[in-house]
Amino acid sequence: DGDLKFPLESVKKLKELMDATGATHPRMLVPMATHSLCREKSLPAEFQPVCKREDAPQIFQRLSLAAGDDLCEICANAACAGCL
Repeated sequence: DGDLKFPLESVKKLKELMDATGATHPRMLVPMATHSLCREKSLPAEFQPVCKREDAPQIFQRLSLAAGDDLCEICANAACAGCL
């Protein structure tokens, strides 16, 4: 996401956590509870610095969308990097 890079497995875990906690508004697809998401013990450590940013909700949402795209696995998504 921009100059931020995260392992795909961590991004998938973030999406699972967001889905489980209801961290997105179903109609607007906008993260609702970033602060409570950041308090989750199961949040991968890579995301703790993001929690301190004002744009954390937008970052988490973009990452969640990228993880939800099966095409990311085969590098069709621009958010994915490191493909051969």
